[in-house]
Amino acid sequence: MIKKLIDKLNEINKFDRNADNGERSKKLFGLAALYETPNEIIEAAAVVAGKGYEKFDVYTPYPLHGMDDAMGMDKPKVGYVSFIFGLTGMCLALLMIGWMSGIDYPNIIGGKPFFSLPPSIPITFEGTILLTGIATVLGMLVLFNKLPKIDSPLNDTDFMRNVSSDKYGIVIQTDDDLFTEQDVKNLYLSTGAYNVQEIFYRESNLTTKTPLFDKKFISAIIGTAVVTAVVTYFIVNFVLYSTVPFDWMWVQPRIDSQSPSTFFPNNSGMREPVNGTVARGFLPYEYKGLPDSSVKLLANPLAVSKEVLERGQDRFNIYCSPCHGYFGEGDGRLKGLFPKPPTLHSKKVKEWTDGNIYHVITNGQNVMPSYAEQVSRDDRWAIIHYIRALERSKDASEQDVELAK
Repeated sequence: MIKKLIDKLNEINKFDRNADNGERSKKLFGLAALYETPNEIIEAAAVVAGKGYEKFDVYTPYPLHGMDDAMGMDKPKVGYVSFIFGLTGMCLALLMIGWMSGIDYPNIIGGKPFFSLPPSIPITFEGTILLTGIATVLGMLVLFNKLPKIDSPLNDTDFMRNVSSDKYGIVIQTDDDLFTEQDVKNLYLSTGAYNVQEIFYRESNLTTKTPLFDKKFISAIIGTAVVTAVVTYFIVNFVLYSTVPFDWMWVQPRIDSQSPSTFFPNNSGMREPVNGTVARGFLPYEYKGLPDSSVKLLANPLAVSKEVLERGQDRFNIYCSPCHGYFGEGDGRLKGLFPKPPTLHSKKVKEWTDGNIYHVITNGQNVMPSYAEQVSRDDRWAIIHYIRALERSKDASEQDVELAK
């Protein structure tokens, strides 16, 4: 059975070279000329274009700078196709995101708008690039290069063998409005061509049949796709997880949050810290849970500097100003949704030590919760420096005003 399958594949893939090299028809495709040097072919292309010929092409073994200008070629139009489809991809991506997040399935996330342009940029960029790339490749192959075209009359001619090796050539087709055989030959010879050839159509070129729609070719494509899908499915679903243990990313020696574990006696995967231990890099707060009056030996370890004050202002505006206001006067932005806090410019707060304010931020007071989880230790001390600056600005002396100038 395997031998029959191999024979069938060989039959499908068999290439009939005799048919490809079959006798040519008597219909002339065009006249081709060969040149020895790059300069000769560039000059010849300029002359041909200058004479008004339009249906001609130049063949060289490698790209030649200046050939586009010599042939009088316009700027390639593939850029317009790329731009149009890129713009289409951008618009479709924005419409997709706007529809999904703003109309079809809106989500309230932190009071942010349902549709916002900045977070949509990555997906929009991907959509733009995707359609631009596809349109550029397909437009270049199908619209401009007229591909797939695998049976050109130039194939397997002495002309093509030469220009794909070390010579340079030009072909003027017979369907050009200015084409007359003798005039074209004289033109070639006048531009220094050392060889002029007649290129005739093959009989297969004169039919509309294309090998792309050959039953054997299509069957081979379908068969290859089916075999690839079956083999891939078998490997991914059986070999990688059964025959070969490819599951180290799937099955990991760890315990997920809120999951049980038979390793511990109470079958709980989540564990409380061991009594009397301190996490690495963590300094416990010694006054936790105590009133602010018990705070005695607690001083601000940060020196006053421009950087510390700016950091304190940044953290204060984020975490403190919603309730206390930007200037610490208790005029926050909550519009009565939360009890109004006292001003930070009161005599009590001014007479507090930095340690007392730090204790309130860390431990919380009355309806104010602890901010130890949200604000780091150094940021709390920086906030206190900024609060002191606000207090001093409220009751600034003449000397302070002069220094501020």
